[in-house]
Amino acid sequence: MNQPLAYIHPNAKIAENVVIGHFSVIEDNVTIGEGTWIGPNVTIMEGTVIGKNCKIFPGAVIAGIPQDLKFQGEKTIVKIGDNTTIREFVTINKGTIAKGKTVIGSNCLLMAYVHIAHDCVVGDNVILVNGVTLAGEVTIEDWAIISANTLIHQFCRIGAHTMFAGNSLVDKDVPPFIKVARYPISYAGINSVGLRRRGFSNEIIDNINDTYRIIFNSGMNKTDAITLLETQIYSTKEKTEIIQFVKNSKRGILKGYFDKLSENDIT
Repeated sequence: MNQPLAYIHPNAKIAENVVIGHFSVIEDNVTIGEGTWIGPNVTIMEGTVIGKNCKIFPGAVIAGIPQDLKFQGEKTIVKIGDNTTIREFVTINKGTIAKGKTVIGSNCLLMAYVHIAHDCVVGDNVILVNGVTLAGEVTIEDWAIISANTLIHQFCRIGAHTMFAGNSLVDKDVPPFIKVARYPISYAGINSVGLRRRGFSNEIIDNINDTYRIIFNSGMNKTDAITLLETQIYSTKEKTEIIQFVKNSKRGILKGYFDKLSENDIT
């Protein structure tokens, strides 16, 4: 059901049961899957692929050109998975030649005024609360929850199952399963409540906690901590994931709270 006051480019590929509200604009080279609802005053620009059963609320702008002076008009896209909700005035920029696409996964919730810059990759089941801003080429892995007004520096990587306090300023990589708080951002324990809600056993949660005690609370530098973890007899999927994340970090990971206290000579 399409309102007569909406503009839909004749070449757009719209499933039959998509609803498009009045004054919305759907440009060329757009694909929208079945069951998706597009509210009034939404702008969906060229190069957008939207999955099934999504909801996009008034004022959202999808696939605007990147706010990057290096962008030269190359053909790039925004791809959005199934069952994702995009609330009022969210802006999602398309990719650049760097990666060619900006990707939002399935079952995500992007609350009002979220901005996602060029070439970002957001996994499945991610929640970005009101006012979260991602700079270019940020990666956010599955099940992360980023609280309101958090700003994430370009190229940062955010691990799965993380939980952020509001108003966080993120300029380092954040490994999986943890909570992030304080200023500058610091490790604030593991996200045990979120992990239990998602079916992690107490044994697995304890193993994750033990791993991070060595990384953040042992007094060792990160290289020595990872070496110690790799020489331990026990190994779990989660410990391996943490180790690989830390070893592959390009920006370096955030520090523990007590590391911050020491750095700033606070007693």
